[in-house]
Amino acid sequence: MHTLGIELAAILRPGDLVVLSGPLGAGKTTLTRGIGDGLQVRGPVTSPTFVLARTHPSLIGGAPLVHVDAYRLSSALELDDLDIDFATSIVVVEWGSGMLDGVAESWLEIDIARPTGATEQPPLAADDNPGEDDDIEQEGAEEILDADEPRRVTVTGYGPRWLA
Repeated sequence: MHTLGIELAAILRPGDLVVLSGPLGAGKTTLTRGIGDGLQVRGPVTSPTFVLARTHPSLIGGAPLVHVDAYRLSSALELDDLDIDFATSIVVVEWGSGMLDGVAESWLEIDIARPTGATEQPPLAADDNPGEDDDIEQEGAEEILDADEPRRVTVTGYGPRWLA
């Protein structure tokens, strides 16, 4: 997903909006991190879950990357309330499907499907007690979600920017 993000960054320009959809662990943030690396923005690019939106200025004089987590937003109006400069930024919105009414004339929608059951969490040892080593178990779960598994990515362009 990271490599795809770097490649995608090469065609993005100020005013572009990218909407990412997919289940938890599909690679939305990893794709965005790749876009950030391709655009050479100040990082690190991490999920903006608790701040809703994070702006990463360009290190090379290009457009800033605005990374939005719309999971807790309920409408396009709430997205608009974030007062994002869509015209001069490259905006990536995770969990933003269905929230674009009136926000932008053109956008790319990227749906990431992750195979279910492809990787399972290793079983706990017989002497492990529930509740102990929760941090270690959480780290293991994060490694599984970030596992290098095949994804099915569907990219659909909407509006005049992506007609050609």
